[in-house]
Amino acid sequence: MNDRAPAPGGLALVEFLVNTLDIETGADSLDTAEGRAALDLTEADLASARELRESLRAACLAHAGHPPHRAVTPLGELLAQAPLLITVDERDGSASLAPARPALLASRVAAAIAEAIAAGTWLRLKACEAPTCHWAYYDRSPAGRGRWCSMSVCGARAKMRRYRASAKDSR
Repeated sequence: MNDRAPAPGGLALVEFLVNTLDIETGADSLDTAEGRAALDLTEADLASARELRESLRAACLAHAGHPPHRAVTPLGELLAQAPLLITVDERDGSASLAPARPALLASRVAAAIAEAIAAGTWLRLKACEAPTCHWAYYDRSPAGRGRWCSMSVCGARAKMRRYRASAKDSR
């Protein structure tokens, strides 16, 4: 549903994971072999991937100033189990965090979030405020106050609902 450009850097992984579930239709791309392959997941990884996805969605909603969509395991608890390594480039001494176990989705997500925190971009990954959507998007607006994944879909629907409600109230 999102008509925006993908999130920068490692946040693209987080955005992609959150958007594997279409809340409105219930379609979950993790139910397909292609969807699992896109994240290098096996069927055995599904329960933990879905738990991580919904905790990430709750964090993205919080970034947009909204309460969680449902009770979830706190993201910090899930990421505390995700081993990371500090890697240092021998040539220039630059350092970064990398997944200690790249096959573990939580480690890849933790590394992406750490990178985004360092870059100052983590809080710009938000979830659409539309209750039937909650699609993740990267807010590139100058003030960082984006509300919808798509102004032409979710934004237009919200504005039309407000218009109809005000027209009904004025009768």
